[in-house]
Amino acid sequence: MPEIKPNEVYNTQEAQNFLKISKSTIKRYLKKGIIKANKVGGRYKILGRELLQLVSPKAEKKVEKFYRRLKEKTKKTITKW
Repeated sequence: MPEIKPNEVYNTQEAQNFLKISKSTIKRYLKKGIIKANKVGGRYKILGRELLQLVSPKAEKKVEKFYRRLKEKTKKTITKW
């Protein structure tokens, strides 16, 4: 499998192949801003560094931290009921 180059520009199909996700998932990621991209001529262009950030350990730690905060907030809300 080829590696993702940080300064290379990829289209959505190539990003799907690298991330091994469906077409609907890549669209959802783009729409929600999980993957930042520029639209050129009606098509998304994604920098390799955006894809690398998505699969990096830093991103995983961010998600874990977010999940823990959300879990604690939910516990507090439930105990108030």
